[in-house]
Amino acid sequence: MSQRSVPFFNYPALFKNEEAGLTEVVFDVLRRGAYIMQKDNFEFEANLAKYVGAKHAIGLADGTNAMVLGFWALDFPKGSEVIMASHTYVATAGAAHIAGLKPVLIECGDDHMLDASAIEAAITPLTKAVMPTQLNGRTANMDAIKAVAKKHNIVVVEDAAQGLGSKFKGQFAGTFGAFGTISFYPAKLLGCFGDGGALITNDDHVAERVRLLRDHGRNDNGEFVTWGTNCRLDNVQAAVLNFRLKTFDKDIARRRQIASTYQARLAEIDDLALPPAPGSEADHFDVFQNYEMEAGKRDSLRDHLKANGIGTLIQWSGQPVHQIKALGLDYHLPKTDRLFKRCFMLPMHVALSDEDVDYVCTTIRAFYGLNR
Repeated sequence: MSQRSVPFFNYPALFKNEEAGLTEVVFDVLRRGAYIMQKDNFEFEANLAKYVGAKHAIGLADGTNAMVLGFWALDFPKGSEVIMASHTYVATAGAAHIAGLKPVLIECGDDHMLDASAIEAAITPLTKAVMPTQLNGRTANMDAIKAVAKKHNIVVVEDAAQGLGSKFKGQFAGTFGAFGTISFYPAKLLGCFGDGGALITNDDHVAERVRLLRDHGRNDNGEFVTWGTNCRLDNVQAAVLNFRLKTFDKDIARRRQIASTYQARLAEIDDLALPPAPGSEADHFDVFQNYEMEAGKRDSLRDHLKANGIGTLIQWSGQPVHQIKALGLDYHLPKTDRLFKRCFMLPMHVALSDEDVDYVCTTIRAFYGLNR
């Protein structure tokens, strides 16, 4: 087996693989001088809303600020608590903090998603919301989460930065609560060439507030009617995203195909705990933003893969939020601690060839002394 180079993510391929179409899209925007809040942005918002089956999709500067504006639109009292899994990017907790709220961190379940059974013990009189992170291209068990939220009269909101296109019982991530947020960072499921994000909602009031907040509090008549900020999705990125949305389902199919290959080639290895295979759970349609797995021999396996030209990654630089000491958080989450001694991610992106995926699998099997 000759050595290949399989980077964890192939950033140049984002442009190279669709160079002709993307060049025309970008040049069209530039020729028109259409840079901020132009027709491309509004068309993308309409197409995104239609895709996920929501009333409103609002283009924003990035996924983090989408969460901040969403929280501001809900107007919770300062110091209100938002429950979320510690297995998330610091931005999820940071958005709550910036909005004047307190992130409350809980465990994740065996599928690495927020553990609905851990929500109730974290609820206090200050709790206003629970925010599942729709992680790795999977939507959490929203029936269980919504049942607890309804029982305690708290709001459901979603960090669906990694979840666009995934479904639970046929319903898209980002559409289950008061709002859901999406990231269009280049390495995300639907990526642009910089930062970008969106907020999805079926709540007319939330949509109206977020549209005001993203443009300095200015309404459609150009009047400033409230305080706001500058958080608009720029029009070049909107045009790129609108172009890419047309083939998004094809990209999802490819990711699921790669995940199926990983499952078929690696499932027999007892040291590994793989994510649910595509189609293995009737309630879940997973789109595999990432392929996050567990390994008892994780560190030596990653060293072996690196030596053979294969890139891997541990999410969040190897730290769930509760382990970031500089934030002054104090949580005892042993299940999440154990997970982060075992978890890592294999390459998962549409630029991977079948030969790349085969090489990754063969290299892992060789580490465990298995033939092809």
